[in-house]
Amino acid sequence: MVDPFLVATRFALFAILMVTVGLAAFNIYALDKAERNEGAAFDARGTLRVLSTLGIVASVIGMLMVAAAMDGVGILSVRGEMIWMLISETDIGIAGIVRICALILALSLCLTNRLAPTALSASVGLLTSIALASLVWTGHAGATEAAIGHLHRVSDIVHMIAAALWLGGIAGFALLLRAPTDGHWGNRLFMTHRSLDHFSKVGTVAVALIIFTGLINSSILVGPDRIRLLLTTTYGALLLAKIVLVGLMLALAAQNRWRLTPQLAIDLENGSTVDSVAALRRSMVLEGSAALLILGLVAWLGLLEPPASML
Repeated sequence: MVDPFLVATRFALFAILMVTVGLAAFNIYALDKAERNEGAAFDARGTLRVLSTLGIVASVIGMLMVAAAMDGVGILSVRGEMIWMLISETDIGIAGIVRICALILALSLCLTNRLAPTALSASVGLLTSIALASLVWTGHAGATEAAIGHLHRVSDIVHMIAAALWLGGIAGFALLLRAPTDGHWGNRLFMTHRSLDHFSKVGTVAVALIIFTGLINSSILVGPDRIRLLLTTTYGALLLAKIVLVGLMLALAAQNRWRLTPQLAIDLENGSTVDSVAALRRSMVLEGSAALLILGLVAWLGLLEPPASML
């Protein structure tokens, strides 16, 4: 029986870290220097500070839940000795400490004004990428042995960072398309259109990496001789649901790239953007919702036995 609280904690960690990595990257590739300095799309320092704090909290809770499971007690009753054993004698514990330290360092950078927005986004993006990569050791890739295990871990890390770029892009456009409060709605729409064009290039690379690494991961976890188990196991049902949702996201992304973005350009020239903005908002809501459902499935899948491990 899978612990729903552990699934929820894993989901929170995936969501927080991926959005942080993706938003930090979005602030660099989608916006120009002046827009970053002005916080034209969003307050990078404040947003990344909040996300880093949430990441630390979720990481600590996740570590306590793992220690409690090892101790056979509730999270409030876990012994200090078991926590020490976790962090000093297990790969999961070491990865957890690396993750928490990286997030604390990211938070400390956000609490000062020493770094300009560009340098801050790059630094926090790198640190939270390390934190995100550490999650590999809490899933199936961390348990895969021998040379194939190294391939699996590298593939899984690339898969998660590429997915973070996609999810962070969705979050970035959600911020750009939020209701205006500064009286510069027209300028923000032009910025949104230009950012959509920039994101299409980054998104294409991200999608290619997601598909390529997804095939590698699936071949390791399922195996060619266990494909039939996808139709008879919970793991298989969840994996197929994930694939369907990814297909939905790809369809929505294609619509954004080839229909909604060109329509926004036309409407900007005509001076009437109400319909195109509403369509983009709906598309981003659907795409973001699908992404969150996928993260929920990933959090659940990581706690189930994959077909390749079944006798």
